[in-house]
Amino acid sequence: MRVWLSTDYAPNCTIGPMPTSKEKAAFAKRLKDSLPKDIKGGTDLAREFNLLYSSGPAVSPQTAHKWLAGTTIPKRDKLQVLATWLQKDVHWLHYGPTPSGKAKPLARGEKYPMTPETIELVTKMANRFVGLSPRQRNLVEELMTEFDGGTQQETDAAPEDASTTTSKDKGQSAE
Repeated sequence: MRVWLSTDYAPNCTIGPMPTSKEKAAFAKRLKDSLPKDIKGGTDLAREFNLLYSSGPAVSPQTAHKWLAGTTIPKRDKLQVLATWLQKDVHWLHYGPTPSGKAKPLARGEKYPMTPETIELVTKMANRFVGLSPRQRNLVEELMTEFDGGTQQETDAAPEDASTTTSKDKGQSAE
């Protein structure tokens, strides 16, 4: 089966990362907090939204319920209608508040602090790394060095045991 993606047939189609469940839940909270008090659920939201939305087919109560439940986030055109109706910034409604303060550029060689998600990922990777054979660990280290721009010192690249030495290395004697 072939899958075609053509903007000729879907001019508003964009490809990007799928929102996470946390992002969808946060959107739903911002939407619910912004709605007028008389909007009680998906049916009310769909009815009011459809009075303002004329760029496509009407939104079903089920779709509006998914917005409120944090199951889906509407497409950009629908977000714009919601933001205008609720007198909110479309970016705020979709993504939440911008980070406070101005982010200063990092100095050369300075690294961003690790987030809890990054720390969790590194921990999982380290646990898997420990289970590798010495040869596999050496290969992973070499690969990481390549991605890091080849900054690993020659002394760090020494194999951990004899199983990683080549036949050429075995033929040479230490003097």
